Amino acid sequence: MEQKKNIDLTTFKLDDFFSTQEDRDEDKKEKVEIIDLSLIDDFPEHPFKVQENEDLSKLKESIKDNGVLEPIIVRKKENNRYEIIAGHRRKFASELLGNNFIPCIVRNMTKEEAIVYMVDSNLHRTNILPSEKAKAYKMKMNAIKNIKGGPLGHNARTRDILGEENSESGRQVQRYLRLNELIPELLDMVDNSVLNEKPAIALRPAVEISYLSKDEQEMLFNSIEYSDATPSHAQAIKLRKESELNGLTEEFIENLMNEEKPNQITKIKISENKIKSVMPKNYKVNNMEDFIVKAVEYYSRHLNRDRER
Repeated sequence: MEQKKNIDLTTFKLDDFFSTQEDRDEDKKEKVEIIDLSLIDDFPEHPFKVQENEDLSKLKESIKDNGVLEPIIVRKKENNRYEIIAGHRRKFASELLGNNFIPCIVRNMTKEEAIVYMVDSNLHRTNILPSEKAKAYKMKMNAIKNIKGGPLGHNARTRDILGEENSESGRQVQRYLRLNELIPELLDMVDNSVLNEKPAIALRPAVEISYLSKDEQEMLFNSIEYSDATPSHAQAIKLRKESELNGLTEEFIENLMNEEKPNQITKIKISENKIKSVMPKNYKVNNMEDFIVKAVEYYSRHLNRDRER
C-alpha cells in the first residue's frame, strides 16, 4: 500500500503548491531595480576619489550610447533612501549626463559588511592614490574589528591577510595605515609622488614623518613651501629621531632641509624683480622659465659666433 507523503504545515506556503522549484530558485536571485538617482546617497567617508578625467569621459560616452551596463550596488536606508556601496563613478557619470534613474541591485548589508564590500570592489583598480589606499585599509580594518565584536587580537595577522588579498605584504599595509596620521597638506604630497607632480614625498619618508606631532608636521610643511624641497628618507629618519629625543624646532628643520642630498641637482634662485629689470619694458611673459632658457640659448649662440671670428 502506498504511503502518503506528510506535509509540514508549519513551513508550507500556498505558493509552493502552485510554483515549481525552478520558479522558487528564480525568486531568490538578485533582481535589478530602477531607482531614482535623487534617492541614492554617497557612501559616508568614501575613500576613493571620483575625478573628471579621461576615464570618466569614456564612461560617460559608454553610458550615453548603451546605458549603465553593470548595475550599481546599494543598500536600503531609513526613510526609503539608499546608500551606494559600489558604482560611484557610474552614478556620477549618469548625473553629469542628466539621467534621472539608474539600475541598481539592492543588498541587505550591515554597515560593516558594506564597508568591506566597498573597499574590496575598489582596491582592484589601477592607479589608486596612496591616500585612497590608506583610508580604505583603515576603514576595512575597523569594520573587521567591529564584525568580530572587540579589539583585534592579532593586528599583524589581519594586516597580512589584507596584504595577501591585494598582493602586498603586511608591512606595506602598515605603511599605508600610517599615512592616516599625516596632515592633509603632507598627504597630498604623497599622492603627488604617484601623480608625478611637485612637491612630492615618497612613501617611506612619509611613514617616518607620520610619527611627528601635528604641530611639527605644520612646521615641516612651511619649510617645504619656503625651500621648495622635500625630505629624503634619510632626512625623514633624522626628523623622527630628533622629534622623539628633543622635539623639533623650526631652526633644526630649516638646517636639515638645506642639506645637500645625494644626487641632488643644484637649483639656481633668481629674484623675479631682478629678471624683470633687464627685460624689455612692457614685454609680457607667460612662462618665466622658458623665457630665461631661450635668453641663455640666444646669448650662448652669440658667444659661439664671437669665438669663431
